[in-house]
Amino acid sequence: MTMLKRKEFILGAAVGLTFAAAATAGGVIDWPTANAQVAGVSGRIAPTAGASALAFAPPQGAPLSFADIFDQVSPAVVQITVETTVERPRGGRLQIPGFPPGFGFQIPEGEEEEAEPRTSTGAGSGFFISASGFIVTNNHVVENATEISVTLADGRELEARLVGRDKDTDLAVIKVEGGDFPFVAFEEAAQPRVGDWVIAVGNPFGLGGTATAGIVSATAREIPANDNPYTDFLQIDAAINTGNSGGPTFDIYGRVIGVNSAIFSPSGGSVGIGFAIPASIAKPITDQLMSGETIQRGYLGAQIGTVNTDEMRGSLGLPDDLEGASIEGLTPGAPGAEAGLREGDVVTAINGNPIDSSTALTRAVGATKPGQTMRLDIYRNGRRQTINVRAGTRPADISATAAEMEAPSGAPAKPDASSSETILGMTVGPVPAAVRQRYGLTGDQSGVLITAVEARSPAAREGAAVGVLIERVNYDRVATVAEFKAAVEAARAAGRPSVLLAVRAPTGQQGRIIVPFAAAE
Repeated sequence: MTMLKRKEFILGAAVGLTFAAAATAGGVIDWPTANAQVAGVSGRIAPTAGASALAFAPPQGAPLSFADIFDQVSPAVVQITVETTVERPRGGRLQIPGFPPGFGFQIPEGEEEEAEPRTSTGAGSGFFISASGFIVTNNHVVENATEISVTLADGRELEARLVGRDKDTDLAVIKVEGGDFPFVAFEEAAQPRVGDWVIAVGNPFGLGGTATAGIVSATAREIPANDNPYTDFLQIDAAINTGNSGGPTFDIYGRVIGVNSAIFSPSGGSVGIGFAIPASIAKPITDQLMSGETIQRGYLGAQIGTVNTDEMRGSLGLPDDLEGASIEGLTPGAPGAEAGLREGDVVTAINGNPIDSSTALTRAVGATKPGQTMRLDIYRNGRRQTINVRAGTRPADISATAAEMEAPSGAPAKPDASSSETILGMTVGPVPAAVRQRYGLTGDQSGVLITAVEARSPAAREGAAVGVLIERVNYDRVATVAEFKAAVEAARAAGRPSVLLAVRAPTGQQGRIIVPFAAAE
Protein backbone atom coordinates (compact mmCIF):
# COMPACT_ATOMS: atom_id res chain seq x y z
CA MET A 1 0.00 0.00 0.00
CA THR A 2 1.42 3.35 -0.98
CA MET A 3 1.05 5.68 1.97
CA LEU A 4 0.74 9.44 1.60
CA LYS A 5 3.42 11.84 2.69
CA ARG A 6 1.38 14.33 4.72
CA LYS A 7 2.16 17.84 3.63
CA GLU A 8 0.94 19.64 6.70
CA PHE A 9 4.14 18.08 7.96
CA ILE A 10 6.60 15.37 7.06
CA LEU A 11 6.87 12.45 9.47
CA GLY A 12 10.04 10.62 10.38
CA ALA A 13 13.46 10.52 8.78
CA ALA A 14 14.55 8.66 5.68
CA VAL A 15 16.47 5.45 6.19
CA GLY A 16 20.13 6.31 5.91
CA LEU A 17 19.59 10.07 6.22
CA THR A 18 21.84 11.33 9.00
CA PHE A 19 22.19 14.84 10.28
CA ALA A 20 25.85 15.64 10.43
CA ALA A 21 26.01 17.24 13.85
CA ALA A 22 26.87 14.93 16.71
CA ALA A 23 28.32 14.31 20.11
CA THR A 24 31.90 14.09 21.20
CA ALA A 25 32.41 11.92 24.22
CA GLY A 26 34.22 14.53 26.26
CA GLY A 27 35.97 17.75 25.43
CA VAL A 28 36.75 19.26 22.08
CA ILE A 29 39.71 18.21 19.95
CA ASP A 30 42.07 20.98 18.92
CA TRP A 31 42.50 21.94 15.28
CA PRO A 32 45.88 20.40 14.48
CA THR A 33 45.63 20.92 10.74
CA ALA A 34 44.24 24.42 10.57
CA ASN A 35 46.75 26.95 9.30
CA ALA A 36 44.37 29.91 9.47
CA GLN A 37 45.44 32.78 11.68
CA VAL A 38 42.54 34.89 13.00
CA ALA A 39 44.56 37.44 14.96
CA GLY A 40 44.74 40.65 13.00
CA VAL A 41 42.08 39.50 10.51
CA SER A 42 38.79 41.38 10.58
CA GLY A 43 36.00 42.49 8.31
CA ARG A 44 34.40 40.77 5.37
CA ILE A 45 36.65 38.29 3.65
CA ALA A 46 36.88 38.91 -0.09
CA PRO A 47 38.87 36.06 -1.69
CA THR A 48 40.77 37.09 -4.81
CA ALA A 49 41.07 33.84 -6.78
CA GLY A 50 39.85 34.08 -10.34
CA ALA A 51 38.27 36.78 -12.44
CA SER A 52 35.27 38.38 -10.77
CA ALA A 53 33.40 38.62 -14.05
CA LEU A 54 33.16 34.84 -14.36
CA ALA A 55 30.40 33.18 -12.39
CA PHE A 56 31.81 29.73 -11.68
CA ALA A 57 34.60 29.14 -14.20
CA PRO A 58 37.60 27.89 -12.19
CA PRO A 59 40.82 29.89 -12.26
CA GLN A 60 43.80 28.17 -13.84
CA GLY A 61 45.07 25.37 -11.60
CA ALA A 62 41.98 25.25 -9.37
CA PRO A 63 41.75 21.43 -9.43
CA LEU A 64 45.41 21.20 -8.34
CA SER A 65 45.04 22.95 -4.99
CA PHE A 66 42.44 24.72 -2.86
CA ALA A 67 45.03 25.89 -0.33
CA ASP A 68 44.78 29.59 -1.11
CA ILE A 69 41.00 29.59 -0.83
CA PHE A 70 41.14 27.64 2.44
CA ASP A 71 43.67 30.05 3.93
CA GLN A 72 41.41 32.97 3.06
CA VAL A 73 38.05 31.64 4.27
CA SER A 74 38.85 29.28 7.13
CA PRO A 75 39.26 32.07 9.75
CA ALA A 76 35.50 32.62 9.47
CA VAL A 77 34.62 28.97 10.19
CA VAL A 78 34.09 27.99 13.82
CA GLN A 79 33.70 24.88 15.90
CA ILE A 80 30.51 24.78 18.01
CA THR A 81 30.20 22.81 21.24
CA VAL A 82 26.86 22.43 23.00
CA GLU A 83 25.85 21.17 26.41
CA THR A 84 22.44 19.48 26.56
CA THR A 85 20.53 18.10 29.51
CA VAL A 86 19.50 14.55 28.66
CA GLU A 87 16.72 12.93 30.64
CA ARG A 88 17.88 9.41 31.41
CA PRO A 89 15.05 6.93 30.72
CA ARG A 90 14.62 3.65 32.59
CA GLY A 91 15.97 1.18 30.05
CA GLY A 92 15.79 2.04 26.35
CA ARG A 93 18.31 4.42 24.76
CA LEU A 94 20.03 7.56 25.94
CA GLN A 95 19.58 10.11 23.16
CA ILE A 96 22.68 11.85 21.77
CA PRO A 97 22.19 15.57 21.09
CA GLY A 98 22.58 16.54 17.46
CA PHE A 99 21.50 13.12 16.18
CA PRO A 100 18.07 12.15 14.83
CA PRO A 101 15.78 10.29 17.28
CA GLY A 102 16.88 6.73 17.96
CA PHE A 103 20.63 7.37 17.98
CA GLY A 104 22.22 6.88 21.40
CA PHE A 105 23.48 4.42 23.96
CA GLN A 106 21.58 1.37 25.14
CA ILE A 107 20.69 1.46 28.83
CA PRO A 108 20.45 -1.93 30.56
CA GLU A 109 16.97 -2.91 31.65
CA GLY A 110 16.38 -2.48 35.35
CA GLU A 111 19.20 -0.02 35.89
CA GLU A 112 18.18 2.63 38.39
CA GLU A 113 17.29 6.05 37.06
CA GLU A 114 19.74 8.69 38.25
CA ALA A 115 18.51 11.40 40.57
CA GLU A 116 20.15 14.11 38.44
CA PRO A 117 19.76 14.27 34.65
CA ARG A 118 22.89 13.72 32.61
CA THR A 119 24.63 16.46 30.68
CA SER A 120 25.79 15.49 27.22
CA THR A 121 28.26 17.25 24.94
CA GLY A 122 27.66 17.67 21.23
CA ALA A 123 29.63 19.33 18.44
CA GLY A 124 28.91 20.96 15.11
CA SER A 125 30.15 23.69 12.82
CA GLY A 126 29.25 27.25 11.91
CA PHE A 127 30.60 30.39 10.28
CA PHE A 128 30.67 34.13 10.92
CA ILE A 129 28.27 36.01 8.68
CA SER A 130 29.01 39.47 10.09
CA ALA A 131 31.86 41.29 11.83
CA SER A 132 29.67 41.80 14.90
CA GLY A 133 29.69 38.12 15.87
CA PHE A 134 26.62 36.57 14.24
CA ILE A 135 27.21 32.92 13.35
CA VAL A 136 25.13 30.70 11.06
CA THR A 137 24.67 27.02 11.88
CA ASN A 138 22.01 24.29 11.75
CA ASN A 139 19.01 24.24 14.03
CA HIS A 140 19.69 20.63 14.98
CA VAL A 141 23.16 21.60 16.23
CA VAL A 142 21.87 24.03 18.89
CA GLU A 143 18.32 22.81 19.48
CA ASN A 144 17.72 22.20 23.21
CA ALA A 145 21.25 23.37 24.08
CA THR A 146 21.67 24.75 27.59
CA GLU A 147 25.18 26.09 26.89
CA ILE A 148 26.84 26.99 23.59
CA SER A 149 30.53 27.71 23.11
CA VAL A 150 32.43 28.57 19.96
CA THR A 151 36.09 27.83 19.19
CA LEU A 152 37.73 30.04 16.60
CA ALA A 153 40.42 28.93 14.18
CA ASP A 154 43.12 30.55 16.37
CA GLY A 155 42.02 28.52 19.40
CA ARG A 156 40.06 31.19 21.27
CA GLU A 157 36.91 29.88 22.94
CA LEU A 158 33.92 32.20 23.36
CA GLU A 159 30.51 31.76 24.93
CA ALA A 160 27.59 32.14 22.51
CA ARG A 161 23.88 32.75 22.85
CA LEU A 162 21.04 31.64 20.63
CA VAL A 163 19.58 34.48 18.56
CA GLY A 164 16.94 32.54 16.65
CA ARG A 165 16.25 29.31 14.82
CA ASP A 166 13.92 27.91 12.18
CA LYS A 167 13.19 24.22 12.48
CA ASP A 168 11.50 23.99 9.08
CA THR A 169 14.69 24.93 7.21
CA ASP A 170 17.09 23.58 9.85
CA LEU A 171 18.82 26.96 10.20
CA ALA A 172 19.88 28.85 13.31
CA VAL A 173 21.83 31.97 14.24
CA ILE A 174 23.96 32.31 17.37
CA LYS A 175 26.10 35.25 18.51
CA VAL A 176 29.33 35.85 20.39
CA GLU A 177 30.25 39.16 21.97
CA GLY A 178 32.95 41.24 20.34
CA GLY A 179 33.66 42.81 17.00
CA ASP A 180 35.91 42.81 13.96
CA PHE A 181 35.45 39.09 13.41
CA PRO A 182 36.43 37.76 9.98
CA PHE A 183 33.28 36.81 8.09
CA VAL A 184 32.14 35.42 4.79
CA ALA A 185 29.08 36.15 2.67
CA PHE A 186 26.34 34.19 0.97
CA GLU A 187 26.34 34.14 -2.83
CA GLU A 188 22.80 34.39 -4.18
CA ALA A 189 23.27 35.81 -7.67
CA ALA A 190 25.54 33.22 -9.31
CA GLN A 191 23.80 29.87 -9.11
CA PRO A 192 26.05 26.79 -8.95
CA ARG A 193 25.80 24.19 -11.69
CA VAL A 194 26.25 20.43 -11.55
CA GLY A 195 29.98 19.80 -11.92
CA ASP A 196 31.19 23.03 -10.28
CA TRP A 197 33.96 22.66 -7.69
CA VAL A 198 33.04 23.08 -4.01
CA ILE A 199 34.95 23.14 -0.72
CA ALA A 200 33.39 22.17 2.62
CA VAL A 201 35.06 23.42 5.81
CA GLY A 202 34.04 22.28 9.26
CA ASN A 203 34.46 20.21 12.38
CA PRO A 204 34.03 16.50 11.53
CA PHE A 205 34.22 14.23 14.59
CA GLY A 206 35.39 17.23 16.64
CA LEU A 207 38.65 17.53 14.68
CA GLY A 208 37.98 21.11 13.58
CA GLY A 209 39.65 23.05 10.78
CA THR A 210 39.00 20.38 8.18
CA ALA A 211 38.56 21.01 4.45
CA THR A 212 37.14 18.59 1.91
CA ALA A 213 36.63 19.21 -1.79
CA GLY A 214 34.32 17.88 -4.46
CA ILE A 215 31.75 18.98 -6.98
CA VAL A 216 28.08 19.87 -7.06
CA SER A 217 26.45 16.50 -7.77
CA ALA A 218 22.87 17.76 -8.18
CA THR A 219 20.75 20.84 -7.58
CA ALA A 220 17.18 21.28 -6.38
CA ARG A 221 17.31 17.92 -4.64
CA GLU A 222 14.29 17.04 -2.52
CA ILE A 223 15.05 14.57 0.27
CA PRO A 224 12.19 12.10 0.80
CA ALA A 225 10.69 12.08 4.30
CA ASN A 226 13.10 14.77 5.47
CA ASP A 227 11.74 17.14 8.12
CA ASN A 228 12.58 20.13 5.93
CA PRO A 229 9.72 20.66 3.45
CA TYR A 230 10.83 24.11 2.30
CA THR A 231 14.27 23.32 0.93
CA ASP A 232 15.60 22.06 -2.38
CA PHE A 233 19.11 20.96 -1.41
CA LEU A 234 22.42 21.16 -3.17
CA GLN A 235 23.89 17.67 -3.37
CA ILE A 236 27.67 17.59 -3.10
CA ASP A 237 30.27 14.82 -3.03
CA ALA A 238 32.75 16.66 -0.79
CA ALA A 239 33.09 14.47 2.31
CA ILE A 240 30.58 15.47 5.02
CA ASN A 241 30.70 13.63 8.32
CA THR A 242 29.42 13.79 11.88
CA GLY A 243 30.16 17.29 13.19
CA ASN A 244 30.12 19.02 9.80
CA SER A 245 26.55 20.22 10.29
CA GLY A 246 26.20 23.98 10.04
CA GLY A 247 29.51 24.46 8.27
CA PRO A 248 29.77 26.32 4.96
CA THR A 249 30.05 25.00 1.43
CA PHE A 250 32.24 27.39 -0.59
CA ASP A 251 32.69 27.79 -4.29
CA ILE A 252 36.25 28.21 -5.56
CA TYR A 253 35.99 31.97 -5.06
CA GLY A 254 35.30 31.57 -1.34
CA ARG A 255 31.64 32.50 -1.59
CA VAL A 256 29.19 30.58 0.62
CA ILE A 257 26.80 28.70 -1.64
CA GLY A 258 25.34 26.37 0.99
CA VAL A 259 25.08 25.32 4.63
CA ASN A 260 25.98 21.66 5.19
CA SER A 261 23.04 19.90 6.77
CA ALA A 262 22.76 16.14 6.15
CA ILE A 263 24.24 13.12 4.46
CA PHE A 264 22.71 10.03 2.93
CA SER A 265 24.55 6.97 4.11
CA PRO A 266 23.80 3.33 4.97
CA SER A 267 26.64 3.38 7.50
CA GLY A 268 26.40 6.85 9.05
CA GLY A 269 29.73 7.87 7.48
CA SER A 270 30.42 9.78 4.31
CA VAL A 271 29.77 7.92 1.07
CA GLY A 272 29.94 11.00 -1.12
CA ILE A 273 26.29 12.05 -0.86
CA GLY A 274 25.98 15.22 1.17
CA PHE A 275 23.27 17.88 1.25
CA ALA A 276 23.63 21.62 1.76
CA ILE A 277 20.91 24.24 2.20
CA PRO A 278 21.35 26.63 -0.75
CA ALA A 279 22.40 30.21 -0.11
CA SER A 280 19.24 31.45 -1.81
CA ILE A 281 17.21 29.86 1.00
CA ALA A 282 19.68 30.34 3.86
CA LYS A 283 20.34 34.06 3.41
CA PRO A 284 16.78 35.45 3.74
CA ILE A 285 16.05 33.15 6.69
CA THR A 286 19.25 34.04 8.56
CA ASP A 287 18.74 37.74 7.79
CA GLN A 288 15.35 37.58 9.50
CA LEU A 289 16.75 35.66 12.46
CA MET A 290 19.60 38.17 12.87
CA SER A 291 17.07 41.00 12.99
CA GLY A 292 15.17 39.27 15.79
CA GLU A 293 12.20 38.17 13.68
CA THR A 294 10.31 34.93 14.21
CA ILE A 295 9.86 32.94 11.01
CA GLN A 296 6.15 32.63 10.26
CA ARG A 297 4.61 30.72 7.38
CA GLY A 298 1.16 30.45 5.92
CA TYR A 299 -1.08 27.55 6.90
CA LEU A 300 -3.86 25.80 5.00
CA GLY A 301 -4.63 22.87 7.29
CA ALA A 302 -4.78 20.09 4.73
CA GLN A 303 -3.27 16.70 4.12
CA ILE A 304 -2.29 16.52 0.47
CA GLY A 305 -0.95 14.21 -2.20
CA THR A 306 0.29 14.59 -5.76
CA VAL A 307 -1.76 13.93 -8.88
CA ASN A 308 0.90 12.80 -11.33
CA THR A 309 -0.01 9.38 -12.73
CA ASP A 310 -2.37 8.23 -15.45
CA GLU A 311 -3.80 5.64 -13.04
CA MET A 312 -4.80 8.32 -10.57
CA ARG A 313 -6.26 10.59 -13.24
CA GLY A 314 -8.21 7.67 -14.67
CA SER A 315 -9.69 6.63 -11.34
CA LEU A 316 -10.81 10.20 -10.57
CA GLY A 317 -11.99 11.01 -14.08
CA LEU A 318 -9.51 13.88 -14.42
CA PRO A 319 -8.22 15.35 -17.70
CA ASP A 320 -5.19 13.52 -19.07
CA ASP A 321 -2.91 16.55 -18.75
CA LEU A 322 -4.03 17.71 -15.31
CA GLU A 323 -1.36 18.03 -12.63
CA GLY A 324 -1.75 19.33 -9.12
CA ALA A 325 -2.02 18.55 -5.43
CA SER A 326 -5.03 16.59 -4.21
CA ILE A 327 -6.74 17.38 -0.92
CA GLU A 328 -6.75 14.11 1.02
CA GLY A 329 -7.93 15.43 4.37
CA LEU A 330 -8.78 18.68 6.13
CA THR A 331 -8.14 19.82 9.68
CA PRO A 332 -11.45 20.89 11.28
CA GLY A 333 -11.56 24.62 11.90
CA ALA A 334 -8.41 25.29 9.86
CA PRO A 335 -8.38 27.88 7.02
CA GLY A 336 -8.88 25.34 4.22
CA ALA A 337 -11.94 23.74 5.79
CA GLU A 338 -13.42 27.12 6.74
CA ALA A 339 -13.00 28.43 3.17
CA GLY A 340 -14.88 25.48 1.66
CA LEU A 341 -12.16 23.15 0.39
CA ARG A 342 -13.28 19.55 0.16
CA GLU A 343 -11.56 16.20 0.17
CA GLY A 344 -10.91 15.17 -3.41
CA ASP A 345 -10.31 18.72 -4.67
CA VAL A 346 -7.21 19.09 -6.84
CA VAL A 347 -5.34 22.38 -6.45
CA THR A 348 -3.79 23.42 -9.76
CA ALA A 349 -2.64 26.99 -8.99
CA ILE A 350 -2.20 29.52 -6.18
CA ASN A 351 -2.51 33.21 -7.06
CA GLY A 352 -2.02 32.29 -10.71
CA ASN A 353 1.16 30.27 -10.12
CA PRO A 354 0.89 26.64 -11.30
CA ILE A 355 0.93 23.86 -8.71
CA ASP A 356 2.10 20.49 -10.02
CA SER A 357 2.82 18.56 -6.82
CA SER A 358 2.21 18.39 -3.09
CA THR A 359 5.68 19.87 -2.52
CA ALA A 360 4.85 22.87 -4.70
CA LEU A 361 1.63 23.46 -2.74
CA THR A 362 3.41 23.16 0.60
CA ARG A 363 6.01 25.73 -0.40
CA ALA A 364 3.50 28.12 -1.97
CA VAL A 365 1.37 28.10 1.17
CA GLY A 366 4.46 28.44 3.37
CA ALA A 367 5.64 31.45 1.37
CA THR A 368 2.34 33.22 2.02
CA LYS A 369 2.28 35.56 4.99
CA PRO A 370 -0.32 34.73 7.64
CA GLY A 371 -3.45 36.77 7.04
CA GLN A 372 -2.93 37.12 3.30
CA THR A 373 -5.54 35.76 0.90
CA MET A 374 -4.61 32.81 -1.28
CA ARG A 375 -6.57 32.35 -4.50
CA LEU A 376 -6.71 28.61 -5.14
CA ASP A 377 -7.65 27.30 -8.58
CA ILE A 378 -9.12 23.85 -8.06
CA TYR A 379 -10.65 21.02 -10.08
CA ARG A 380 -13.76 19.54 -8.45
CA ASN A 381 -16.14 16.96 -9.91
CA GLY A 382 -15.22 17.79 -13.49
CA ARG A 383 -15.33 21.58 -13.06
CA ARG A 384 -12.71 24.23 -12.50
CA GLN A 385 -13.41 26.58 -9.62
CA THR A 386 -11.66 29.26 -7.57
CA ILE A 387 -11.66 29.42 -3.77
CA ASN A 388 -10.19 32.23 -1.68
CA VAL A 389 -8.50 31.12 1.54
CA ARG A 390 -7.17 33.46 4.21
CA ALA A 391 -3.85 31.96 5.29
CA GLY A 392 -3.44 31.02 8.91
CA THR A 393 -0.17 30.73 10.84
CA ARG A 394 1.60 27.39 10.59
CA PRO A 395 1.84 25.84 14.09
CA ALA A 396 5.35 25.65 15.51
CA ASP A 397 5.20 21.89 16.10
CA ILE A 398 2.69 20.78 13.52
CA SER A 399 4.06 17.24 13.25
CA ALA A 400 3.56 16.52 16.94
CA THR A 401 0.04 17.94 16.85
CA ALA A 402 -0.91 15.91 13.81
CA ALA A 403 0.68 12.76 15.21
CA GLU A 404 -1.46 13.06 18.33
CA MET A 405 -4.56 13.39 16.17
CA GLU A 406 -3.63 10.38 14.03
CA ALA A 407 -2.20 7.84 16.43
CA PRO A 408 -4.76 5.15 17.28
CA SER A 409 -3.80 2.43 19.71
CA GLY A 410 -4.38 -1.28 19.53
CA ALA A 411 -5.41 -3.49 16.63
CA PRO A 412 -8.84 -2.89 15.11
CA ALA A 413 -11.54 -5.38 15.99
CA LYS A 414 -13.40 -7.27 13.30
CA PRO A 415 -16.98 -6.27 12.46
CA ASP A 416 -19.88 -8.67 12.41
CA ALA A 417 -19.25 -11.05 9.49
CA SER A 418 -22.97 -11.22 8.71
CA SER A 419 -23.00 -7.56 7.62
CA SER A 420 -19.85 -7.84 5.48
CA GLU A 421 -19.61 -8.10 1.69
CA THR A 422 -16.82 -8.95 -0.75
CA ILE A 423 -16.19 -6.17 -3.29
CA LEU A 424 -13.13 -5.77 -5.54
CA GLY A 425 -11.60 -8.82 -3.88
CA MET A 426 -11.89 -7.27 -0.42
CA THR A 427 -14.28 -8.28 2.33
CA VAL A 428 -15.45 -5.06 3.97
CA GLY A 429 -17.77 -4.44 6.86
CA PRO A 430 -18.99 -1.68 9.17
CA VAL A 431 -16.67 -0.13 11.73
CA PRO A 432 -17.38 -1.26 15.31
CA ALA A 433 -17.68 1.39 18.01
CA ALA A 434 -14.41 0.27 19.61
CA VAL A 435 -12.57 0.77 16.32
CA ARG A 436 -14.13 4.20 15.82
CA GLN A 437 -12.79 5.20 19.21
CA ARG A 438 -9.30 3.86 18.44
CA TYR A 439 -9.22 5.79 15.17
CA GLY A 440 -10.56 8.94 16.82
CA LEU A 441 -13.52 9.12 14.41
CA THR A 442 -16.13 11.79 15.15
CA GLY A 443 -19.85 11.57 14.47
CA ASP A 444 -19.62 12.52 10.79
CA GLN A 445 -16.53 10.42 10.12
CA SER A 446 -16.63 6.75 9.37
CA GLY A 447 -15.72 4.25 6.69
CA VAL A 448 -15.67 0.52 6.08
CA LEU A 449 -13.12 -1.89 7.48
CA ILE A 450 -11.22 -4.46 5.41
CA THR A 451 -11.50 -7.84 7.14
CA ALA A 452 -10.17 -10.11 4.37
CA VAL A 453 -8.40 -9.79 1.03
CA GLU A 454 -8.35 -12.38 -1.74
CA ALA A 455 -4.75 -13.38 -2.33
CA ARG A 456 -4.67 -12.94 -6.13
CA SER A 457 -7.05 -10.01 -6.41
CA PRO A 458 -6.10 -6.60 -7.86
CA ALA A 459 -6.66 -5.10 -4.41
CA ALA A 460 -4.09 -7.46 -2.88
CA ARG A 461 -1.56 -6.60 -5.60
CA GLU A 462 -2.04 -2.89 -4.86
CA GLY A 463 -1.46 -3.33 -1.13
CA ALA A 464 -4.90 -3.66 0.48
CA ALA A 465 -4.60 -5.38 3.87
CA VAL A 466 -6.74 -6.60 6.74
CA GLY A 467 -7.39 -3.90 9.33
CA VAL A 468 -7.19 -0.99 6.90
CA LEU A 469 -10.01 1.54 7.10
CA ILE A 470 -11.45 2.77 3.77
CA GLU A 471 -12.68 6.32 4.28
CA ARG A 472 -13.35 7.55 0.75
CA VAL A 473 -13.97 6.19 -2.75
CA ASN A 474 -12.78 8.72 -5.31
CA TYR A 475 -14.43 11.96 -4.16
CA ASP A 476 -17.08 10.46 -1.88
CA ARG A 477 -16.84 9.54 1.78
CA VAL A 478 -18.40 6.21 2.63
CA ALA A 479 -19.93 5.29 5.97
CA THR A 480 -21.55 1.94 5.18
CA VAL A 481 -20.93 -1.13 3.07
CA ALA A 482 -23.87 -0.11 0.87
CA GLU A 483 -22.35 3.33 0.24
CA PHE A 484 -18.99 1.73 -0.56
CA LYS A 485 -20.57 -0.66 -3.03
CA ALA A 486 -22.62 2.14 -4.66
CA ALA A 487 -19.53 4.34 -5.08
CA VAL A 488 -17.59 1.49 -6.70
CA GLU A 489 -20.49 0.71 -9.06
CA ALA A 490 -20.83 4.40 -9.97
CA ALA A 491 -17.15 4.53 -10.96
CA ARG A 492 -17.53 1.37 -13.07
CA ALA A 493 -20.68 2.75 -14.74
CA ALA A 494 -18.83 5.98 -15.57
CA GLY A 495 -16.26 3.95 -17.51
CA ARG A 496 -13.43 4.54 -15.08
CA PRO A 497 -10.59 1.98 -15.30
CA SER A 498 -10.11 1.95 -11.52
CA VAL A 499 -11.16 3.46 -8.21
CA LEU A 500 -9.05 5.46 -5.79
CA LEU A 501 -9.50 4.49 -2.14
CA ALA A 502 -8.46 6.90 0.60
CA VAL A 503 -7.41 4.64 3.46
CA ARG A 504 -6.02 4.72 6.97
CA ALA A 505 -3.79 2.01 8.39
CA PRO A 506 -4.05 0.71 11.98
CA THR A 507 -0.97 2.82 12.80
CA GLY A 508 -2.94 5.95 11.89
CA GLN A 509 -1.00 6.64 8.70
CA GLN A 510 -3.14 7.82 5.80
CA GLY A 511 -2.67 6.71 2.22
CA ARG A 512 -4.19 5.88 -1.14
CA ILE A 513 -4.78 2.65 -3.01
CA ILE A 514 -5.74 2.62 -6.69
CA VAL A 515 -7.62 -0.61 -7.42
CA PRO A 516 -8.23 -1.45 -11.11
CA PHE A 517 -11.37 -3.24 -12.20
CA ALA A 518 -10.77 -6.81 -13.26
CA ALA A 519 -10.96 -7.48 -17.00
CA ALA A 520 -14.14 -9.55 -16.62
CA GLU A 521 -15.85 -6.67 -14.89
